[in-house]
Amino acid sequence: MDAKAVELHGKAITKAISEKEPSASVLKLLNELNSGLKPTEDLLRSTRIGVTINKLRTHNDPNIAKLANQMVSKWKEEVNKNKKGGARPKAAAAATSSANGNSSPAPPASGTASPAPTKKKHTVPADKRNKKTDNIKYQVTGDDQRDACLGLIYDGLAFMSEELPEDIFSVAKAVEAAAYANAGSNINDGYKSKIRSLFQNLKNKSNPALRKRVYSGDITPKRFVTMTHDEMKSDERRAADEKLEKENMNNAMVAQVEKSISKEFQCGKCRQRQVSYTQAQTRSADEPMTTFCECMNCGNRWKFS
Repeated sequence: MDAKAVELHGKAITKAISEKEPSASVLKLLNELNSGLKPTEDLLRSTRIGVTINKLRTHNDPNIAKLANQMVSKWKEEVNKNKKGGARPKAAAAATSSANGNSSPAPPASGTASPAPTKKKHTVPADKRNKKTDNIKYQVTGDDQRDACLGLIYDGLAFMSEELPEDIFSVAKAVEAAAYANAGSNINDGYKSKIRSLFQNLKNKSNPALRKRVYSGDITPKRFVTMTHDEMKSDERRAADEKLEKENMNNAMVAQVEKSISKEFQCGKCRQRQVSYTQAQTRSADEPMTTFCECMNCGNRWKFS
């Protein structure tokens, strides 16, 4: 697909979105673009297609948002394959810049100067990342409570992540918007409780796969905000819980020692003669058995030989 075809697809997608055409029409255009475009620095710069597709990563339709996320990620991966000698290639810079809405041209190479070192995605340790360390301006919803919830979702997604802050924030916005819509576009107790639950599950150290699946779009925002705690569990945790449940069921099925009830014994506490007892050989065989008693009236327990 040449630059002209890419530009036409970009304009068609923008028009379809603005005129609220059926999602099927948008998905058809995206799929054509996804299969036909081979990203290069010149193509991404001249067509600005990355800017167009990046805007769709927070689309209300989860299928469109998921495909847009996959396309941007794939383009970044493909252009990064062109790295040579450890330097960050121009194509990779173009993909990142285009996807983030920045079309400023890269400075021209001068003579035989050494290539610039690869730019790090961030400088904060992965386990310390949050909205403050990443300098995220999360006050974007127009409501202080929603902004606070959005910041909380960002903290959960950024924890232990190596992705760019702006990419994480894009997903966080989509998740918060889905939670808000699922609560009937109301900031109620259900919305706040769900946000706290999502944050706790995202930041669970024993379930890193959940963060990755939400970020990649494998779990769409709309689906994520309706998942139960059990559905969010890792495969390992689910297997461990099933094993424990099975063991408990087996234990419950084991025959219990039958207790006899007698009126011959009197409780020294309530003086009632409703006493259950069992006997066991706790000492050597030539010693008498030990009798364990429990009052059925007050629960008092004692033993004697």
